Amino acid sequence: MKGNETTDPVPLGVRLRERRRQIGLTLKDVADGAGLSVGFISQIERGIASPSLSSLVAVTRVLGVDVGEFLSQPRIESPLTRHNERPVYAIGGNPMTYERISASFPGAVLHSVIMHEPPGHRNPPITHEGEEIMFVLEGTITVELDGEITILEKNDSIHFHSSRRHATWNHSDQPATILWVGTMDVFGEHPATNETRAAGAAAHGSDKQTKSDT
Repeated sequence: MKGNETTDPVPLGVRLRERRRQIGLTLKDVADGAGLSVGFISQIERGIASPSLSSLVAVTRVLGVDVGEFLSQPRIESPLTRHNERPVYAIGGNPMTYERISASFPGAVLHSVIMHEPPGHRNPPITHEGEEIMFVLEGTITVELDGEITILEKNDSIHFHSSRRHATWNHSDQPATILWVGTMDVFGEHPATNETRAAGAAAHGSDKQTKSDT
């Protein structure tokens, strides 16, 4: 079973741009608040690039909306998932796909997905709150952490604070499968926390005079 962004016929980038303009933020406001580059935000809005799961969550927080308005993700109530029953989903045209494995229950602080990263795929550099672990199940990936390059092969792992600028890419000609576990609420299941952060970012941006950008 495969999911994707919501059935809204308007492209993801267009909806994100409309929301940004609605609340009077510039591309730089969103980039600074989301821990991403201005160029990447612009590419998302123009449909040139598709965000990763963590990037989309970071952007929607700055825009003061729940990620569920742009992406339909599975909700898992049971503590158990079966390998042949987990929905596989993607974000727009992003070739990376996800399988959710962490459950939904009150007080949960860990969030986890299995990521399937195709050959040559790159995730943009990002910073955000919390910490995360990546464990390579199959294949090999490159991880850049504060400018330091590390190659992870099968059964290798890395654990770091997400405030460090990080990016990954599959430098090989074979698919890579990675178990990701983190404290960032990538499923948008703690809206009070998300809205508090988003409101602060929006307030910071709205104090500035709105600039004309594309």
